[in-house]
Amino acid sequence: MNETATGAPADVGVLGGGRMGAGIAHAFLLAGSRVTVVERDAAAASAASGRVLESVAASVARGTADDDEPAIASRFATSTDVQDFARCDLVVEAVPEQLELKIDALTRVESVLAPGAALASNTSSISIDQLAALLDRPEQFLGMHFFNPVPASTLIELVRGEATDGPLVEQARGWVHAIGKTPIVVADAPGFASSRLGVALGLEAIRMLEDGVASAEDVDAAMTLGYKHPIGPLRLTDIVGLDVRLGIAEYLSSTLGERFAPPALLRRLVAEGKLGRKTGEGFYLWDAP
Repeated sequence: MNETATGAPADVGVLGGGRMGAGIAHAFLLAGSRVTVVERDAAAASAASGRVLESVAASVARGTADDDEPAIASRFATSTDVQDFARCDLVVEAVPEQLELKIDALTRVESVLAPGAALASNTSSISIDQLAALLDRPEQFLGMHFFNPVPASTLIELVRGEATDGPLVEQARGWVHAIGKTPIVVADAPGFASSRLGVALGLEAIRMLEDGVASAEDVDAAMTLGYKHPIGPLRLTDIVGLDVRLGIAEYLSSTLGERFAPPALLRRLVAEGKLGRKTGEGFYLWDAP
């Protein structure tokens, strides 16, 4: 596999250019990789390009990028054709957290990859083994769970499936270090480590709000001031997206039991379109997106 001077893959593909996909692209661009983001249509690709380049500009302005904007932009492209992943050393799938959507995305991407290329999913909860079972090269597949917002987060959760090659996991550790983040390695299990713990706390916070135990602000203050969490569970749910949290909770409830059953308040807010920061309202009011 070709690598940059930093140890990152030389050519990286990202399927999906939303908030997470754009953040993943940004991370590899700053590490010297050539990055191609593939989206479903021209409008989505244009929006993804704007997100990535805006994030790059912010990094350059902060002095956290080694190259200038034109140099970084010259290594970046968008497309609507997965065939453009044929030259990639690594492709990271970053489509919404829906099983059928991810299966379709991963199988389409794998069909065009070079024999030695690695394929990763940014899933935060779906079983890597379940996804790998439908791939032709499960040994070259693993989970790379990035955290939102990607540029500010320092953690990446590497999820090792039963079929994942050991050398690939070690190689992925190197990629994570190359983009300036810290890896943890976990075995495939529902919710892995981070989502399972984070969602459990978030759901209990929602139940407390639902039961009138305390206001959203006070529930969050209990964790930020009392337990030194950098952000409260309800504000974090707004940032992640209530719809995303609901999808993960439904999956964990189906695999781990009723303790992960989504509270009625969460279902109601999602049904009302109050998804958190991205819609301007969730458990808090936010500036219009």
